[in-house]
Amino acid sequence: MINDKIKSRVIGINVDINSTIVAVVDLRGNILAQDVMATKDYPNVNNFVEALSERVVMLAENNGGYENIRSVGMCAPSSNYLTGCIENASNMPWKGIVPIAAMLRDSIGLAVALGNDAHVTALGEWAYGVAHGMDNFIVVTLVGSGLGSCVFSNGLALLGSDGFAGELGHTCVEDGGRQCTCGRHGCLEEYVSYRGIVKTAYEMLEASDAPSILRDRGGLTIDIVAECAERGDAIAREVWNRTGEMLGRALANYASIVNPEAIILTGEMVVYNPLLWPAMEKSFMDNVFGNIRDKVKVVVSNIDDHERNVLGASALAWKVKEYSLFK
Repeated sequence: MINDKIKSRVIGINVDINSTIVAVVDLRGNILAQDVMATKDYPNVNNFVEALSERVVMLAENNGGYENIRSVGMCAPSSNYLTGCIENASNMPWKGIVPIAAMLRDSIGLAVALGNDAHVTALGEWAYGVAHGMDNFIVVTLVGSGLGSCVFSNGLALLGSDGFAGELGHTCVEDGGRQCTCGRHGCLEEYVSYRGIVKTAYEMLEASDAPSILRDRGGLTIDIVAECAERGDAIAREVWNRTGEMLGRALANYASIVNPEAIILTGEMVVYNPLLWPAMEKSFMDNVFGNIRDKVKVVVSNIDDHERNVLGASALAWKVKEYSLFK
């Protein structure tokens, strides 16, 4: 029997600690419609899946019909593509192992694929962004809460035997260093995340008697540290220099191991690139393996921050085997 009915749309879902975005996406990566719900309103994951299912069905029905949806891709922190579970997420309300892909699949009757932020971001860059046409690249996601990464090798995402490859943020850069949310000490993300940069500022102020407008600003935030650096404050500038140097060294080590065509930086931290980039670039060039020094491009994503994970989740949806209770 010949079936000429090809479903032309998928659902992309991005879950973070504050909000969940649901979108209908077509074959070309166009976001046709989207809706938002507050993740924090659902401390019980069963209630969350129930509410999410209702949003998925309603959005699909109002935008071309449910019968045209092929599958669903979902992005969430600490997610494992191989198991379809959110696993021990330190910054989400649902603790332990949460089989959220299976829960949503059973609720809506469509195939559901799950990936973490870095995995779906890499897929989005490969399908729709600056990594289009590349087979070997690294995506590093710099967000306020931490740092994630995903390696594409020979056109495939490198996930590792248990699905946790690419945890650059949890590589140790300081022996006995700062306490990390993962329970260990000295992880990279405790130095290059929002909280890490603010901690560096406080540590530098405490270690020095030098005048600084940071001292007059009360409770420090990432934006205050950025503003003071832009105004020429020496301590604030050194905070960004130290952060950029540490990040550049980590990226150089990563590149020396993987030998990618490019390292693509994404996430909300990218807005601070003018402050991070000079020290990061110098540190990268000083520390990367000499034979690839001038061959690895370090670039910034050109996909809109508000669309990146939804588009990446939609790319993940196209890769999962089609399944429907309604055939």
